[in-house]
This record gives sequence, C-alpha cells and structure tokens, in this order.
Amino acid sequence: MDMRRLVGRNFARLRLEKGMTQEEIAASANISQQYVSGLERGQRNPTVVSLYKIAQALGVSHMELVRPQASDETPDRR
Repeated sequence: MDMRRLVGRNFARLRLEKGMTQEEIAASANISQQYVSGLERGQRNPTVVSLYKIAQALGVSHMELVRPQASDETPDRR
C-alpha cells in the first residue's frame, strides 16, 4: 500500500465527514491550500509534524490518517 495514497484517502474521507473545506483545514493547520490539495491526491509525502497539524485541524488522532481501512488491507500480490 502506498502510504501517500492511504493518507490522502483517509484525509479526504475525514475532512468530508467533518464537513470542512480544504481551505478551512489549511488555515487551521497553518499550511497552504495547495499542500492540502496535493496531500489529498496522494502526491505529497507529509512529515510527522504535518500529519499532526492536520489531525489537530480535523479533531482526530494522527493515527486516523495512517490507519488502513478494511478495503485497504488486501494482500499485495506482486
């Protein structure tokens, strides 16, 4: 599992569940909206500090951003 994609999917899901915009998250976490957008698309490799700031803005544990969902836990058959 690509961790960037996992974080991006979890971030987008949590943000939408909270009814927040990318702009609101960016302002609350003191990061750019462009960074938030890239993170959701799985194009950014977030630092631990960024994950913490985003989790705080969402009001969740930072672990929620890196926790695989049931659908993500299928074996990688390469």
